This record gives sequence, structure tokens and C-alpha cells, in this order.
Amino acid sequence: MYLSIGSPCYCGLHPAGGYKKIFETVEELSEPVPATVTGRIPSFLKGSLLRLGPGLFEVGDEPFYHLFDGQALMHKFDFKNGQVTYFNKYVKTDAYVRAITEKRVVITEFGTFAYPDPCKNIFSRFFTYFKGVEVTDNCLVNVYPIGEDYYAVTETNYITKVNTDTLDTLKKVDLCNYVNINGVTAHPHIERDGTVFNIGNCMGKGASLAYNVVRIPPTQKGWACNYFVFVETPVKINLLKFLSAWSIRGSNYMDCFESNEVLGTLFHIARKDIGGGQGEYIDHKFRAAPINLFHHINTYEDNGFIVADVCTWKGFEFVYNYLWLANLRSNWEEVKKAAMMAPQPEVRRYVIPLDIHREEQGKNLICLPYTTATAVMRTDGTIWLEPEVLFSGPRQAFEFPQINYEKHGGKNYSYAYALGLNHFIPDRIIKLNVKTKETWVWQEPDSYPSEPLFVQTPDGVDEDDGVLLTVVVSPGAQKSGYMLILNAKDMSEIARAEVDCPIPVTFHGMYKK
Repeated sequence: MYLSIGSPCYCGLHPAGGYKKIFETVEELSEPVPATVTGRIPSFLKGSLLRLGPGLFEVGDEPFYHLFDGQALMHKFDFKNGQVTYFNKYVKTDAYVRAITEKRVVITEFGTFAYPDPCKNIFSRFFTYFKGVEVTDNCLVNVYPIGEDYYAVTETNYITKVNTDTLDTLKKVDLCNYVNINGVTAHPHIERDGTVFNIGNCMGKGASLAYNVVRIPPTQKGWACNYFVFVETPVKINLLKFLSAWSIRGSNYMDCFESNEVLGTLFHIARKDIGGGQGEYIDHKFRAAPINLFHHINTYEDNGFIVADVCTWKGFEFVYNYLWLANLRSNWEEVKKAAMMAPQPEVRRYVIPLDIHREEQGKNLICLPYTTATAVMRTDGTIWLEPEVLFSGPRQAFEFPQINYEKHGGKNYSYAYALGLNHFIPDRIIKLNVKTKETWVWQEPDSYPSEPLFVQTPDGVDEDDGVLLTVVVSPGAQKSGYMLILNAKDMSEIARAEVDCPIPVTFHGMYKK
């Protein structure tokens, strides 16, 4: 094990290219398999670690081309009496079932176009082009609860109800039947009472892109936050391309994204509830330099300011352009060369003032003593935001962030945990003190972890009293996959549960108690 404290600049060389294994197809298991445990599993771990990601990277002779194209595979590590079992199963979406049945890509994915069935005659193939967009239900990104049920999700309008005990696929749900959206994110905010908030896009005036906040009511009343913060980056989907040119030109989702450096980044703020269940948009223009943004760490209110900590990539170029499987499966030197051309990752803190007066033009409106972030009103009335950098290392990303969400979500906090991407290759787990910028790192040679999930010790007092759960792939080991448990305080290893079966890359998941 390599454990580092202090500087965010870490070692990490992968000349053997073992990382290529996490982008290879695996077969689903017929039953759970027992894991070999080294160390001692904490007695309070009695639930399940659920993970989602791609598991099928080609169908017949047809490959999937982008990281977000492979068909959804659900993983589960069960904890019971100090022992661990592992199980996986493909989510039986329409995209998966039809692909397996026809032995080809049938529904267009994020970066892979589905061509018409070559067995159909020319007239059938012609009319297929004009049926409109068939949106994928390939729910490979995340799993989360809604009420007492659990859903596997992607970022289209479809979510899939799953049984988290058997991993069976239960029901496909079209959110368009309930709310006015074309798609929603796979990263909702879930409040302590079970309320689910998400943001979706829809067609606005003049074929423009509009955004809707989606609320799924709770099963019980409880704690709630006060504001919504929505960050609108220069990377946007062109709805006209999505709805029309798609079928004619053979486009995929990636072809529908556009980026405009001139637009910069907009921060939208809304009060969540001003009475009667109604929200209110705060009509101030908060602007910043162009960034890519895929994951928020935490956001909280402090003395009239909103503090937003986010994982960014500098610039307006779409980062997903560098996540084609051909790039990620390249030899190490080629992987590094491609990453050198990509936007540079940074963890940034933006601070947004809520009490604004027009006479304060040219003045820094931020007076929180613990941050160097600024907000300055310009002559046109817009407020320009400059961030404080919390973490930055050359081609080293702090991504898929987690916090002690149950206790500190929406509150002032100290610690964040993340998957470290080394030139886009996941090879470490990082803990960051957002107040001091001190870091701790877990890393082992030829080992490729996943997003770390924080589970608090039941009688824990400190914010970091708990463990981190991460799934690690180690291609050169006798048993190539394992679930790793780290002490969240010092990043030391507590235990690992090894299984003798391949495990591909996973994106997001949850610990189900």
C-alpha cells in the first residue's frame, strides 16, 4: 500500500496497461460467490454495497465506442456476520434485451449509433430513420432509493426499478409520464426525510434548452435545505440536432453536444420554498470563467453567502471527448499524451453573495474569513465569481466525490473523499480537508479503485468517524477484484474481501443499510 499525506502530487505509472481490464466484458454470475476476507469486517457493516457501471462492451461483432455506452451491470457486496459475498447481474433494460436477442446494437447509446437491421428490406430501413429518436434506457450510472423502492438510472427520461436483494429487473418507468422533462441527471439530492430533488431539461421557448427542478415527495417529514444552486456550463445539448438531425445523419448523443467559450459559466440560485410549496428564482446574473462540471461535492449557506464546492475541468472543451474507449484502452504513453490535451481538473470553491446592492460595483462582496473566493459586481450588473482552488495537480483529478452526506450534506464541513484519476485512469483514493487543503492518499501498484462511499460509525462523533468502501480491480493479482474497507480518518486499510472473478469499471452506487 502507498499512503501519502500532504501534497496533491502523487506517483502513478502504468506501463503494463493493467487498467485496460476494467473496460472488458464480463459474464453475469448465476449465484453469489463467497469472498476471502483479510482483516476484520467492522461489525456495523450489515447491509449491501451496490454499484453500477458498464459490463458489456460489445454485442456480437459490434463494439460500443464510448465509456458511457456499455450495457448496465449491477454489482452487490453483501455483509453478514463478518463475511462478504459478491453478486452481479445485468439490468434487463430494453437496450440490453434487444441487443442480446438480435446480437447487435439496437438502440443508439451515448457515443454509439445503432444502425438499421441489415436483414430488413430497403423500404423498412428507410422508414426506420423517420420514426424519431428512440432514447436509451441503459441505466448504467447510478442506483438510488425513491420511497421504499430502488431505481437504476442514467441521464435520459427512463429509470428502472430493481430488486436490490436479487438484482432482478422489475419495471421500466418513463418520467415523461409524470413531469415535463427530456432527461434528468443521475445525481439527485436526497434529503434526510427521503425527498428526492433532481434537475431535468426540456424544450424552452424558440427551441432553446430550459431546466426544471423535479421534486419527488418524501414518505415522512424531516430536514430540508433552503436553496437550489444550478451551475450552467458552456457545454450544452443542441435540441434541434437531438430531435431532427439524429435520425437522418446517423448521429449519437455525443454529436448533439456543443460548447461556446463566449458563454462562460452561469450560476443560478433559487429559494426552495417561499410558502405554499412554491420556489423563487433569484434574478441576479452570477458568472464565471468557462468550466466543465459533472459532480458537486457539497454546498451550504453561511452568514448570507452560499458556498459551493465542485469538481471542475478548466475551459469550455467537452471532457467527454477524451473518454472514448479507444483512448482509455491505449498504451500508457498514449493515454498520457491524450490527457495532456484535455482540460485541467481542479476542485474549486465558489462563494455567492445573497445580499447584493448595485452601489457596490467593483467591490469584493465576499467577507467570509476562511476563503479567498471573490464575487465582484460589474457595470452591467452581473456578479463575476472567482474561485478558491482547493485541490489541483497536473492531470490529477479529484472526481466522484463523497462526504459524510447524512450528517454534513448542505452544512459546513471539513472532509471530502474521491476517486483519483491519473490522466483519466482511476488509480487512488483521496481524502481532502477542504479547510486546510491537506490530503491523504491510498494507492497500490496496478490497482484500480472506484468511487469511495462513506459509511459512518454508528457511535461516531467526529465528521470522519467512519469507513470508506471501494471496489478495486487488480488484474495481476491471484484474485483480481476486491471490496476494500479504509479507515476514513487516516486512509489505512481495515479489511478487504477478494473474489475470483473479473469486475469492470463502476461509476456510482450506494450503501444500503
